[in-house]
This record gives sequence, structure tokens and C-alpha cells, in this order.
Amino acid sequence: MPRVLITGFAPFGGESVNPSWQAASLVAAEPPAGLTVSAVELPCVFGTSLDALRDAVHAKAPDLVLCLGQAGGRPGVTVERVAINVDDARIADNAGRQPIDEPVVPGGPAAYFSTLPVKACVAAMREVGVPAALSHTAGTFVCNHVAYGLGHLIATEFPHVRGGFVHVPWAPEQVTDGTAPSLPPATVAHGLRALLATAARTPAEQDLKVTEGATH
Repeated sequence: MPRVLITGFAPFGGESVNPSWQAASLVAAEPPAGLTVSAVELPCVFGTSLDALRDAVHAKAPDLVLCLGQAGGRPGVTVERVAINVDDARIADNAGRQPIDEPVVPGGPAAYFSTLPVKACVAAMREVGVPAALSHTAGTFVCNHVAYGLGHLIATEFPHVRGGFVHVPWAPEQVTDGTAPSLPPATVAHGLRALLATAARTPAEQDLKVTEGATH
């Protein structure tokens, strides 16, 4: 049975919850049929988050890794296509670190692409009624840091593992004035189960050939 590691982040920026960890926990508690899923919470801290991710991959020995992060303001679940080798933090992380224009991995390649079938993953979530889209930027905060770090781990230490990064919207409890988009973590988890089932059976090179590009 394929083994999946799913990660979410601890709350950050003064929030009391992080919907990425809420959704990850729900998926691990009720995984898709045919998959074994373990969930690990990562600290929202540059550097330390990658140490925790590496430890989790060693401990869980997954076939597939899906890292989740919060993208407040996005209306749906977004599958990240690429992560770039730069940390440029608009705010400090939970340890007070605020790197500016520093590489995630000194000497590493400029970017890593997801090794999941990103377009098929988007389609799978839409098919179960969860709003989803392909994203071409994971930002430059700890989410991109982990997305790039995961790509580097796969490229250099765990070539048998496939993995990628997904952003989730705010949870309704985080949007007290109702002016920003949100999704219940249970809805996000429903979409992620469909994503994982599709990713587990679909190699990246067999991804859908459909338009999900962006003009800006």
C-alpha cells in the first residue's frame, strides 16, 4: 500500500490556527482508500522547517510527500507548479527570522518543479466539487522555502519519492469580517483526498495536457 506523508504548518503571523495543518490532520485521520497517510506539523521557521521535513521523510519512508501551506486571500486550493531558490520574507517567521534575498540552498538550482501530475491533481479536486487551480508561484516565505527544500531532498537524497506543495485558503474562523474568501478545512481535506488518489496512480509525465497557464 503506497505510503503518503502530508505536512502542514503551525500557526503564524498572530493566527491561532493554520488551515494547512487542520486539513492535513483530517486527511491522515480519514485517508483515501488504498493509501496509508501520516501527518506531521512543520514549524513556520526558515531552516528548522526543512530539518523537520527531512526527519519526517526518514521516519515515515513515504512514496509520496504532499506539503501544505496557508495562502490567505486565495479563493481555492492551489497546486504549486514550481518553487524558487530564494527566501525574501515580508514578515518575520515564528523565530523572528526575516531573510532577504537569501538562497534556500546555497549553490542549488534556480528552481524545482513539482514531481506530481499538477494538472491532474487540480482536475481531481474540481471533480469532487472543491475549487482548485494551478499556481505558478509559491511566494518567497516559508511555504516556498519548504516547497523548494522538498524538491532538493527528492533530487539529492530521496530520488524514489515524488512530491509537491499545495496552498490552502483561510479557514472561515480566520475571516471574521467575511470580506475575504475561505474554505472549511473539511472541504479542503475532501479535495486533498481526491488529489492524493490521483497523484498516487499518475506519474508526472502522464499529466493532463490541458490549459492551466497564466498571462501574468
